[in-house]
Amino acid sequence: MSTAEKSPLFASTLARGLEVLTAFRAGYPSMNLPELAAATGMTKSAVQRFTYTLETLGYLRKDAQKRYRLTPRALTLGFGFLQTDSLIERATPYLHEFNQQCHESCNLSEPDAYDMVFVARFPSHNRVMIPMPLGLRLPMYCTASGRAYLSRLAPEESRRLLEEMPRSAHTPSTLVDLERLNEAVETARDAGYAWIDSEYFPGDISLAAPVVDASGHPLGAINVGVPASRWSLVDAQRELAPLLIETARAISSAGQSQRAGNGLL
Repeated sequence: MSTAEKSPLFASTLARGLEVLTAFRAGYPSMNLPELAAATGMTKSAVQRFTYTLETLGYLRKDAQKRYRLTPRALTLGFGFLQTDSLIERATPYLHEFNQQCHESCNLSEPDAYDMVFVARFPSHNRVMIPMPLGLRLPMYCTASGRAYLSRLAPEESRRLLEEMPRSAHTPSTLVDLERLNEAVETARDAGYAWIDSEYFPGDISLAAPVVDASGHPLGAINVGVPASRWSLVDAQRELAPLLIETARAISSAGQSQRAGNGLL
């Protein structure tokens, strides 16, 4: 238990209710009470109380087999973020222009713990084989967006995060060795962007550049993803990296200009 969780201000009941909601994810679209208890580490009776409350509030639905699913109302928990996040608002026109220029999938990701979360997306004009919905979480260590974000942290902080985070091989190409990952982040720091080739999804090539605030601290990253069936890493770096870096800088500069206009610099 963390220090914050020991505080008398911490509402453990609310936290446990949110655990039930977040237990539903890819591969677990519906669960019964024993499955939810196992997924959350709670007792069956505790899970029963939370599911009853969430069902009453309209966030869960129970079918004839007594299996629970999320309802569309659960989207309201994340939709408020999408409507109010200033980085999404600022980045959207630049991402749209980038997408129109390169015709490939362009995304904005923001960090959460050891993951990068897709918060804005403009899909490829070509056929897309891998579904990448908003809210998708991908590990920092083996994604271009994650390494781009890490590359703008202080070197000691990026090394600490890489050491702390769980690292497993998702494909034969995934880097998990700490020294090689630190080298990849350093390379991204020098180049101004990061890249991966089939490290999380086989056949997926991705380039990413960090979006930073006025002090140079990273807020997130934008990336462009292309399939190895149509691109080589070398071609993607040559043709897409300059525009990617330019777009990330434009988003960063727009934020700094906005702060200056508000008298915050």
